[in-house]
Amino acid sequence: MIVVMQEGATEEQIQAVIRNLMDQGFDVHRSTGAVQTVLGGVGAKTEFDTRVVELMEGVQEVHPVVAPYKLASRHFRPEGTVVDLGRGVRVGGKQVVVMAGPCSVEGMEQMEAIAELVSKQGVRVMRGGAFKPRTSPYSFQGLGQKGLEIFRQVADRYNMLIVSEIMDQTQIPLMLEYVDVLQVGARNMQNYNLLRELGKVSRPILLKRGIAATIEELLLSAEYIMSGGNYNVILCERGIRTFESATRNTLDVSAIPVIQKLSHLPIIADPSHATGRRDKVLPMARAAVAAGADGILVEVHHDPDRALSDGPQALFPEQFERLMKQLRVIAEAVERTL
Repeated sequence: MIVVMQEGATEEQIQAVIRNLMDQGFDVHRSTGAVQTVLGGVGAKTEFDTRVVELMEGVQEVHPVVAPYKLASRHFRPEGTVVDLGRGVRVGGKQVVVMAGPCSVEGMEQMEAIAELVSKQGVRVMRGGAFKPRTSPYSFQGLGQKGLEIFRQVADRYNMLIVSEIMDQTQIPLMLEYVDVLQVGARNMQNYNLLRELGKVSRPILLKRGIAATIEELLLSAEYIMSGGNYNVILCERGIRTFESATRNTLDVSAIPVIQKLSHLPIIADPSHATGRRDKVLPMARAAVAAGADGILVEVHHDPDRALSDGPQALFPEQFERLMKQLRVIAEAVERTL
């Protein structure tokens, strides 16, 4: 249930409502906006007389939430959530945030070259994997902690933030040392033990949609994180598996406006993993921004033909430069900035 407090409701009135909800067996999550406070009651009775709360002082209205996700629902934060990544970078506001870099950290020279080329295009968040979940056990698995050390050193030199994938909950302490945004990959979207643990940290989480997951399942995975107290969740549409074989996956562009109606969480798109082909990345990135995506996660490499992982979907430097020019035009057309 969602309880919307009146504008100007006192702290004493808010606390009285919270105590009432807790006495009824609800877990209460508080969202304080610029004007009003919203309380989300999760759990407790399936049948609850909302008048018990509606008649309390300071309460404006009460909404039972039918959807299985409560905290990720648009009702919890009607104005939308803006996730602050640090260093002045915010996802979910007017600016479309581009996160660019290689699939995996391969070495200092490689990361220096890519950091230089993406930073010249105004990129503030660099992507790259130190731990790589690969389909084959014989494929490059990443450099691990050494990769994180290299990544952090390079990113700091160019004043950029880092987004990198976490594989399981045992890696959380290590990742928190180096990484600004923890990415939960498609394979781990329903790793509920990991999601619960990520709910206990304050670091932003980038949650990718699983290859066969519905939108509701994606939002329920976000709910696992938020129910632990971490509301800094960014959703990512990275393509789902369909019967089509011309591309690696099918980028569900329609999921962007659908999620924005159902949820207050920001959503970005990953056209690189969706298509698996660099010649399809530019048009799908353009489509995602036009559809209202709050950001783009894209793979770029200074020498894709020699990349140790996912080279065919990584953009060449000149392609990335062209993409950034195009996205600036599209962002302006949909009343955003890049």
